[in-house]
Amino acid sequence: MATNEQVARVGAVVGELHRLLRRRTGARVGRDPLPEAQVEVLLLVRETPGISGKEVARRLCTAPNTVSTLVRDLTDAGLLARDRDPGDRRVLRLRVTDAARARMADYETNRAALLDEALTELDPAARAAILAAAPHLDALLGALRAARPEPPGRPAGNPVAAAASRPA
Repeated sequence: MATNEQVARVGAVVGELHRLLRRRTGARVGRDPLPEAQVEVLLLVRETPGISGKEVARRLCTAPNTVSTLVRDLTDAGLLARDRDPGDRRVLRLRVTDAARARMADYETNRAALLDEALTELDPAARAAILAAAPHLDALLGALRAARPEPPGRPAGNPVAAAASRPA
């Protein structure tokens, strides 16, 4: 069984890896990364075209007014499009734009290149172990996604989105 220290170390390494990759990839593509909360919205909308703002808020555990602000900012930046639902004109359906798709693809290509370059610096056994861990990290991600929501009495919301207006 893993110790608390080992579990904490995994969380710290994954978090720092994410932050460093964001910064370095942003520098590599020559622009600042989008705020985390905006990236979360873009990724969700890319995965679920036509999703409503209300559903985005629910899925990201974020206040609807926060999502409205994020959607407005992404729309103003030309990265998100809003269309009225033909069945209910009060509902806006969201989709990523071609500009967002291109930006996200560029970011993902450069992030993968950065990782590939770093992996070549490791000894072959370490490189193989890291690459072999990917399916297990996917399983961990799935377990975290399936975890119960915040218990009653705790403030709901996505801490990243709440702290943000901070690759796409």
